[in-house]
Amino acid sequence: MKKSRQSGVTIIELLISLVLIGVLGLAFVTLQSFISKNQVLIWNNYVAVDDANNAIKQMVKEVRTARSGDNGAYPMEAAFDFQFIFFSDIDSDGASERVRYELNGTTFSKGVTEPVGYPVTYPLANEKVFVITDKVRNGITPVFTYYNGEWPEDTVNNPLPSPVRLSDTKLMRIYLRLNARANEPEKDYILESYVQVRMLKENL
Repeated sequence: MKKSRQSGVTIIELLISLVLIGVLGLAFVTLQSFISKNQVLIWNNYVAVDDANNAIKQMVKEVRTARSGDNGAYPMEAAFDFQFIFFSDIDSDGASERVRYELNGTTFSKGVTEPVGYPVTYPLANEKVFVITDKVRNGITPVFTYYNGEWPEDTVNNPLPSPVRLSDTKLMRIYLRLNARANEPEKDYILESYVQVRMLKENL
């Protein structure tokens, strides 16, 4: 009589099947995890760019209509590479708010201080700060660049150096590099905009 080996073959096939299912399952889970992480990064990048883009549009509008502070201060209070402070009626209430845009590390934020009292003051303790995005990758590249009324013909005195920015600025550039992935600079998204300060332009 011949001995049946059917049961032995079945066990081996079962073991091979289980191993294959395990390998395929692990591969599927790994792939799904990679896709999910990639989708999250793409979404985060999209949100960061969209938020920053809307903020830049709002900032351009605010800077364009900059005016003297209600305490008599000059329309621009500070003009640095990574910080810009000015006065503008950003909420259309008839009063000039003190507005501060600043990049600190990778975080770009906006601070607003309402005028109070008489004579008017702008207490810094009352400043309300809003984070626009924390995914800025400018590095040493300035967010704000300043130009006089002779730009672009005058390439000798422009961009303006720090000592004369407050007195000579008529036009400024806003520049942000955004990326949710800090280690992939080739995928940076660039937001760039130029804006003229109407009140200062009228004084030319």
